[in-house]
Amino acid sequence: MRFSLIICTYMRPQPLLKLLQSVSSQTLYPNEILIIDGSLYNQTQNTLEENNFKGLKYFKVQEEDRGLTRQRNYGIERVSELSDIVCFLDDDVFLEPDYFDQLITTYSEKPDALAVGGYITNEVSWDLSDKKNNSSKFYFDGWMRDEPSRFKMRRFFGLLPDVNPGFMPSFSHGRSVSFLPPSGAIYEVEQIMGGVSSYRKEVFESFKFSKYFEGYGLYEDADLSLRLAKTGTLYINTGAQLEHYHDSLGRPNKYHYGKMVIRNGWYVWRIKYGNPSLKATLKWHATALLLTKIRLLNILTTSNKKEAFLEGLGRVSGWFSLIFNAPKVK
Repeated sequence: MRFSLIICTYMRPQPLLKLLQSVSSQTLYPNEILIIDGSLYNQTQNTLEENNFKGLKYFKVQEEDRGLTRQRNYGIERVSELSDIVCFLDDDVFLEPDYFDQLITTYSEKPDALAVGGYITNEVSWDLSDKKNNSSKFYFDGWMRDEPSRFKMRRFFGLLPDVNPGFMPSFSHGRSVSFLPPSGAIYEVEQIMGGVSSYRKEVFESFKFSKYFEGYGLYEDADLSLRLAKTGTLYINTGAQLEHYHDSLGRPNKYHYGKMVIRNGWYVWRIKYGNPSLKATLKWHATALLLTKIRLLNILTTSNKKEAFLEGLGRVSGWFSLIFNAPKVK
């Protein structure tokens, strides 16, 4: 299969360079690499001109095309007609040498796949299951990891998700794909992470990344995934491995981020559940407020008290804004 790689970047020349160096070491190399640069200066362009990467095409976008979802759509429109698969990577990840080999092979192993996501390895520690059903652990498919404190609190209040990781329960707030273990297995999901994703090219004849998600674009991947999952099957291949370093450059301030967590989270919930039940609605709000309280309590437990305060305040603001100005779901 022929495949294109799109990397949308914003003022991160050095992380981007490290990513491209890991792409150069792949056992299966992209047929083309499209860099869609929304930076406000020329340092990224200069860095790429100083380094040669096979098949690389550079595009510097203007204000009307700047922002993660707009840049992705800009790249999609410029993908080669010969490509079968379109891959996306965040500009602050680093790939294992067989990442693309594992990812692209999935489409042959799972012919029904509309999209396949990769697997981040450096954010969670997993062990083989001890089979003790310890409440401080999360168990899945013969593996276990520490249960985060927010899920322990949710268990106490009866707000745990009742579906597998990568699926959205009726009141949203499910377990992300980071709750899938590094087993090397391929798991069916309905949500994949946009920054480590791939899609059959024909998907984009009917689907685009939503313009609702401006700038940083939090949960834009969940939005597209949930819409796409209504028409077919999505997978995560935990053998397609990479590391994500969450570079701080180009990210929104914590107040704005906290507000986005609530408002964008509400939006993608309503993408899947346009008319949720009263029970699901109450559980959505209860979970959102509980997680907001936990974030505010981090002021007492973390060294970065300012970030915890600003994000918590943003979440409170975002929740109140839903009462008077909820996002319009199209």
